[in-house]
Amino acid sequence: MIEITPEAQEYFKRLLTQQDEAGLGLRISVHHPGTPHAGCDLQFCPEGTHQADDRVIELPAFNLFVAADSERWLEKASIDFDTDSTGGQLTIKAPGIRGHEPASDAPVEERVEWLLETEINPALASHGGRVALVEITRDMKVVLQFGGGCHGCGMADVTLKQGIEKTLTQKIPEITAVVDATDHETGQNPYYAPGAQGHSAV
Repeated sequence: MIEITPEAQEYFKRLLTQQDEAGLGLRISVHHPGTPHAGCDLQFCPEGTHQADDRVIELPAFNLFVAADSERWLEKASIDFDTDSTGGQLTIKAPGIRGHEPASDAPVEERVEWLLETEINPALASHGGRVALVEITRDMKVVLQFGGGCHGCGMADVTLKQGIEKTLTQKIPEITAVVDATDHETGQNPYYAPGAQGHSAV
């Protein structure tokens, strides 16, 4: 069900040993399963505190408990640990937790939201940023609001045109353009006001 690489097992073994608590394991569950906001929650699990219906994955150094209501969402999931110069990074890949991609005839807004949450925002998250859908205009322009590390970034327009717009228009042909509704100078007044005719820099 869940693949835990030897590197991840060794990382967890070291981490659990540092806690100096006999019988300590790990428990994984999925929050908001089947939605674009789904994610994995991995926590320490002291001996005897797991749920009775948890699935137990017995590993050489510890047990991993899988929440029963999360089990089906974690099919083909994998946990890995990549060592690098800063120590390393734990990665959890669970391709099924957000459900299925909307069909090609699903509402445009639904398909845009899916791409934002499954492709675009995960890429922006490495820079501490994200975008949110404001609206889709009558002429099929997607209006987005930048936030986090992308708000005020001098490269936001490049990201918008060469990254986000390219991705959205390739995968959703009905879209004519992508518009930034963010004022990157003040963070208060948008460049784009819903109902306005165009997009202008302040």
